[in-house]
Amino acid sequence: MTVDSSTRTTDIEAIRHAVRELCARFPVTYWRDLDRRSEYPEEFVRAMTEAGWLAVLIPEEYGGAGLGISEASVVLEEINRSGGHAAPCHAQMYIMGTLLRHGNDEQKRRYLPKVAAGDLRLQSFGVTEPNAGSDTTRIQTMAVRKGDRYIINGQKIFISRFQHSDLMLLLTRTTPYDEVKNKTEGMSVFLVDIKAAGKAIEARKLEMMLNHETNELFINDLEVPVENLIGEEGKGFRYLLDGLNAERILVSAGSIGSARWCVAKAAKYASERVVFGRPIGANQGVQFPIARAHVATEAADLMRWRAATLFDAKQRCGAEANMAKYLSSEAAMDAANACIDAHGGYGFAVEYDIERVFRSSRLSRTAPINNNLVLAFIGEHVLGMPKSY
Repeated sequence: MTVDSSTRTTDIEAIRHAVRELCARFPVTYWRDLDRRSEYPEEFVRAMTEAGWLAVLIPEEYGGAGLGISEASVVLEEINRSGGHAAPCHAQMYIMGTLLRHGNDEQKRRYLPKVAAGDLRLQSFGVTEPNAGSDTTRIQTMAVRKGDRYIINGQKIFISRFQHSDLMLLLTRTTPYDEVKNKTEGMSVFLVDIKAAGKAIEARKLEMMLNHETNELFINDLEVPVENLIGEEGKGFRYLLDGLNAERILVSAGSIGSARWCVAKAAKYASERVVFGRPIGANQGVQFPIARAHVATEAADLMRWRAATLFDAKQRCGAEANMAKYLSSEAAMDAANACIDAHGGYGFAVEYDIERVFRSSRLSRTAPINNNLVLAFIGEHVLGMPKSY
């Protein structure tokens, strides 16, 4: 079916308006209080789930909206644009994609309707390990098949929202690193029932500069049924890569939302704050950084839309998704800095919310992929230069 572009634009604007209205029920004071107490946005996530926004990517046959990355990205942008925190929402969106694209029919029928309805939360993905970092092929968590079950042992770090998720995707090795010729082979993805796992997974909350409910996981003799293996054994790294473009586009949208919040707040304050008899925004030293942040944000947004359009058309978009992530994270950081500078000392005051958004924006330079690795990808795979790492 051909979708008329004007119709899709109207739909996207309707989504933007509806999400904005919902977010208005959760003002910056809500997020500020949660940040102060390091608590999960339970009420907000429940409201978003009930409104159907966390199921936008789930097909209609499983109770979702059956929309694309383009529409999903608008949801996340508007959350951050309101001064909120989109991470608990984007996580379920991109994590669910692994199950949707590579799970079998029984797995989809069993889990997706419950995820769409909010009966189950899938907000945690166990990938990163202390001794692997960005070199995912070096993970050591091992799953050994014994009859109709896999026994898993290992350790994960920087795993967010574990305590607030019913299900977790877990990347492990099923063949040791030294026993495979292609180091990207021999890894598998499992869908783990966190409650059923019980004491086999010990979570230790990490104290971080961000309220992401981040944990270190210790996995000891965790039993996972064979039917909870996603796709084929040994192909898990491919499944992980398949979801990275979606994640980077969604994260980009969130960064753009944060950047726009900072630019709007800075421009308003600079226009109203009078020092030495005139608004500080009349001074180019204040005005130009805000204007540059706006320009960078709009440019990043164009790349975000290009990447999302290609993704939804099922075309190659690795370069575009990576560039969108890079540009948007840099734009968000520039906007946050400009906002702090415009507010002076008030920019560091918790009650102005800028320092909270600043901290969140800083993360996007490092995660889900470090911007230096984005540049390495562009240098090698787009420009054809030698591999740099």
